[in-house]
Amino acid sequence: MKYPNSNKTYVKPNETTSNRGMSLEEDINKTNRYYLTNDIAVIYKKPTPITIVKVDYPKRSAAKITEAYFKLASTTDYNGIYLGKYIDFEAKECESKTSFPFSSIHSHQVKHLNDVLKHGAIAFIILRMTSYNKDFLIKASDFIDFYNSGKRKSISYAWILENGFEIEYSYQRPCDYLKVVKKVFKL
Repeated sequence: MKYPNSNKTYVKPNETTSNRGMSLEEDINKTNRYYLTNDIAVIYKKPTPITIVKVDYPKRSAAKITEAYFKLASTTDYNGIYLGKYIDFEAKECESKTSFPFSSIHSHQVKHLNDVLKHGAIAFIILRMTSYNKDFLIKASDFIDFYNSGKRKSISYAWILENGFEIEYSYQRPCDYLKVVKKVFKL
């Protein structure tokens, strides 16, 4: 949490890196609800497939999953349809001021983005650079080319500024990425 007129940031003591991307996801989910409500696009967050191993039933109406595991590696975070085109993308947040580390994205996700590109999808990554309070759309093809070059273990912020497309904030659509998609992919 950033306090007004202050450089101090408060981090919840029990906050883990697993929750780091939640504010971006919340903004995308709110934006997607706006798109759906206004008949602009149908885009959803993909559920992570799990296998339930154990369930406790203290009461019939209060079943609680106590043990589960992932069925398979997840692909990307979101997919759907916009202007008759299939869209598939991953959402990531990055606290670094200098770069986005490749360790933040899994190789099977990069492969999935490449696979959907081969079949004509619109594929990209939405990257929130939290230090700058900016969101960027990075075309999957550009990201994959850089990733596969093997030259670095991260993408510099300078590269993001040069090759990414900033996503403007608005109250109803806090991450209005389709405005950028329409322009970048010439729809």
